[in-house]
Amino acid sequence: MSAEKFKQSLSLFDGTMIVAGSMIGSGIFIVSADMTRSVGSSGWLIALWIITGLMTVFAAITYGELSSMFPKAGGQYVYLKEAYNPFTGFLYGWSFFSVIQTGTIAAVGVAFSKFAGYFIPALTLADENIIFQAGWFKLYPAQLVSIALIIFLTYVNTRGVKEGKIIQSVFTVVKLFSLFGLMLFGFLLAAKADIWNNNWTNAFDFKFTEAIKDEAGNQIGWSLFKEPSSIFLAIGLVSSAMVGSVFSSVAWENVTFIAGEIKNPKKNVGLSLFLGTLIVIIIYVLTNVMYTAVLPLTPAASGGAAAFATEVADPNIAFAVQDRVATAASSNIFGTYGTAIIAIMIMISTFGCNNGLVLTGARVFYTMAQDKLFLPQAAALNKNAVPAWGLWAQCIWASLLCLSGKYGLLLDYVVFITLIFYILTILAVFRLRKTRPDVERPYKAFGYPFIPIVYILMAGTMALGLLFYKPATSLFGLVIVAIGIPIYYVFMSRNKATA
Repeated sequence: MSAEKFKQSLSLFDGTMIVAGSMIGSGIFIVSADMTRSVGSSGWLIALWIITGLMTVFAAITYGELSSMFPKAGGQYVYLKEAYNPFTGFLYGWSFFSVIQTGTIAAVGVAFSKFAGYFIPALTLADENIIFQAGWFKLYPAQLVSIALIIFLTYVNTRGVKEGKIIQSVFTVVKLFSLFGLMLFGFLLAAKADIWNNNWTNAFDFKFTEAIKDEAGNQIGWSLFKEPSSIFLAIGLVSSAMVGSVFSSVAWENVTFIAGEIKNPKKNVGLSLFLGTLIVIIIYVLTNVMYTAVLPLTPAASGGAAAFATEVADPNIAFAVQDRVATAASSNIFGTYGTAIIAIMIMISTFGCNNGLVLTGARVFYTMAQDKLFLPQAAALNKNAVPAWGLWAQCIWASLLCLSGKYGLLLDYVVFITLIFYILTILAVFRLRKTRPDVERPYKAFGYPFIPIVYILMAGTMALGLLFYKPATSLFGLVIVAIGIPIYYVFMSRNKATA
């Protein structure tokens, strides 16, 4: 039995929780280490989180105009198709299915399992825990747990949007309060004046460090912080550093995919975008300020050492063990219980994040299938008014990415094209105002054209910086997009044959 249409059963609060819950995964607990190694100062670390926050909020309030024009399932795919053509929309949808959404689901699922490994050692991704190996392929228990999590969340969301929204709202509220508690206790119990003063002296000195590798290419340490030799290298380093903060702040657009199930979508989709992104960015910035009050920026020996070991005994931000900055901070705050507290927080965070990703993603495939640009089975809703076939297709591919062990690399590759699609979508606001001026716009982008232009300049600079500093990964992202070109023409030829 197939339901004919989506049920509008999500409130503004539900939409806001989808935005916030989909954004907050494991990144805020980890990425500040790599960011600090790229810029070398507290001032620049916080500045990059603020810049990321402004980019995110600017994009969200601009997307609000598009969501008010096209308040239906599919979100960003629909905006690109309507503003440009079906080809552009398909390339986004293809990238979305092949790696943007499914790769993120896989990575977040494995992050859940990795931190569950604190309580169940067999779940750590160590060679002694391999249960099967064939050539390059290695199977760990953590991967199986990740797949089980994805299957469970997929099943729950096939039962109806109500079940998915309950999980989303509960887990998002819990992790928001958990992060707020971590910040509060950090400032009250563990902040030290000498650490704060040291971290904020010469706060905007720009320095970076590089990995030291042996002849076999294995990392054996880190070079001493040094100043970039050119403005181009500095821009590349900033862009590279912002990969962490930007990827910790993506997925806010997921609420646009589920617009067909939100009450009063012309108003509430845009408002949930603004409220959700604003809440998360404030928490992200304050959490990083707390890190600089609780932990030294670099090891105590950084003043005269020629290089750092791959793992440094002194708890610090730049060289936290396995980049777990939040764990190092929590240990200073809560003592021996700190690691367990952070592990539980990340498990809650990644569980809720993955639910938001699973809940929303299949709506894109549903809309593409309605346009005959995806497998036709995805075009139907089940008796619970959800796209069950698309949910299971998403589940299967995300699970295969979990098994591949390449999900982390895929996400690195796709950051560049994610930025490109963001820029194209923001440009769609300008294009649609010229080509379709008579379409109803219940909400018009705040600060137009200034804010959209600022976003395009900021995101464009970052994309160019990545192309300069990480050309291999950036270009491979374009290869992923290009693979979709022949697939598009296969769909088009089939559509003509059946017309």
